[in-house]
Amino acid sequence: MKTTPLAACPRLAMAAAAAAAALAVQAQPQQTTPLRTERQISLDLANQIAGATVAACLANGHAVAAAVVDRAGHLRALQRADQAGPHTLASAQAKAFTSASARANTLAMMENAQKNPAAANLVHLPGFLLLGGGVPIRAGNEVVGAVGVGGAPGGHLDEQCAVAALDKVRDLLK
Repeated sequence: MKTTPLAACPRLAMAAAAAAAALAVQAQPQQTTPLRTERQISLDLANQIAGATVAACLANGHAVAAAVVDRAGHLRALQRADQAGPHTLASAQAKAFTSASARANTLAMMENAQKNPAAANLVHLPGFLLLGGGVPIRAGNEVVGAVGVGGAPGGHLDEQCAVAALDKVRDLLK
């Protein structure tokens, strides 16, 4: 019986390559696990952040509401200063949801949407609010939630209050 080199028989060469590839894939260990561990923001920390945010704005003369959501955008804490308008609650929560969902500051998202017609379509997503005042809460590089602020006379001022509050709890986010 005469043997034929693989190069002379393309079908045989392809079958051999496929078999070798299948064996190589089987030999590699699984890189993923079916369950993941994620850090979640506690109710206590969410209340601390919301309170510190309202306090930071009040110190600057702004009566606001502050909402803190978890990594999935679910509400964990909501506080409203005594003189803050009723609309500030919905605004704060929508900004927090938007920031957690996009893992970005809503002020930067708003500015990007104003310059980029494709990003402008984000305003059509249910629950998204592209106004300044939403800031992600990070533990290292991981986003574990977001804080949203509504009621100061400008989104940049809302954002400043959120950043000041997060600076106060920075050591708890390690």
